[in-house]
Amino acid sequence: MNAPAASGPAASAATPDASFAALLAQRPFVLFWLARLFGTVANQMLMVAVAWQMYDITGSAWDLGLVGLFQFVPQLAMTLPAGHVVDRLHRGRVFAACMITQSCVALLLLAAIPGNFATRGLMLGVSVVLGVARAFQQPSQQALTPQLVPPHLLVRAIALSTSGVQAAIICGPALGGVLYTMGAMTVYGTGGALLLIAFVLTLAVRYAHRPSHSASTLRSVFAGVTFAWNNKVLLGAMSLDLFAVLLGGATALLPIFARDILHTGPVGLGLLRAAPAVGALTMSLALARWPLQRRVGRRMLACVAAFGVCMIVFGLSSSFAVSLLALAVSGAADNVSVVTRLTLMQLETPDEMRGRVAAVNTIFIGASNQLGEFESGATAALFGPVGSVVLGGIGTLLVAAAWLRLFPALATRDEMK
Repeated sequence: MNAPAASGPAASAATPDASFAALLAQRPFVLFWLARLFGTVANQMLMVAVAWQMYDITGSAWDLGLVGLFQFVPQLAMTLPAGHVVDRLHRGRVFAACMITQSCVALLLLAAIPGNFATRGLMLGVSVVLGVARAFQQPSQQALTPQLVPPHLLVRAIALSTSGVQAAIICGPALGGVLYTMGAMTVYGTGGALLLIAFVLTLAVRYAHRPSHSASTLRSVFAGVTFAWNNKVLLGAMSLDLFAVLLGGATALLPIFARDILHTGPVGLGLLRAAPAVGALTMSLALARWPLQRRVGRRMLACVAAFGVCMIVFGLSSSFAVSLLALAVSGAADNVSVVTRLTLMQLETPDEMRGRVAAVNTIFIGASNQLGEFESGATAALFGPVGSVVLGGIGTLLVAAAWLRLFPALATRDEMK
């Protein structure tokens, strides 16, 4: 005689609850999500304030460029060692240390203004410290998230984490700019307070710490590079994002499009800059509510191709509304790729190596953003801004098509896990 089908509590216990409500019930994740939100908003505010104050002090465009350079170079140089540290030490405490370090920077700048100690040298010095702190912050926050939720909630957790970051990227600079009108001290005081809150929230996060016991050797530091190179799914996902952003980015050329092609002013430029982040935020919230279930590899490639199409439309458009919509859709398409890549990265990587693999991912992101802006400027000088963006969009389409053949393991990936 056949046994009756399971029903009631026993059946529901056999199927883990993967709902959005179940994610919000994970207290350590929610605390850390809030810490990341406050920390990222404050970090964006500090970046705006430091750049503005440097320009107020020196009035030099060269010095303004040095602020970005002095943040980027230490971050790039320290990222791989930071990934090794994140795998060996308590990830929550590493992130908390990044928050308190940046808070101290904000409070130092706050104290320097009344005494006229806010000099060019100080601004460059704190830029280096901020760059180093972010080198440790990025891999620690990426590697910690999978330890705060059960595996069946990871896709939603990464999508919601991405939405928080996007919201902070949208609101942080705007809030920093508004507060700067009340004086630099207001920005530094508010940013320092938010970073202190992030520090306290992170200390309240409890999770099972499983440190890596690998030796502190050069081989161990570069183990994340080796692992990503040998894992074709990871290599395909990371390199796809690298080349898509490298070829398809138009951020550096937005002032040209705003003034000379779309004939709009600073407000229009601000809207154009915000549009991709708004699209990404909308998509990340949708993915947190309705995560991808099947054919994730092909959908990732399709969204990268859609990103390329959006760039072609933006490049050819002379309508502000069409351009704004194209950028918003490009941000949404790119976000599907980002969430898929981050989820695959966490699921494909052993826990003891997540910090080092996250460090490799951080380098890919940094390189694509920085080199992408240079590529846009260089091709614009040769072919004009429209030609640069259209060619970049076509290049992104070709990359998506090529990755179908070069990385079949990624293209045929059905489920996240």
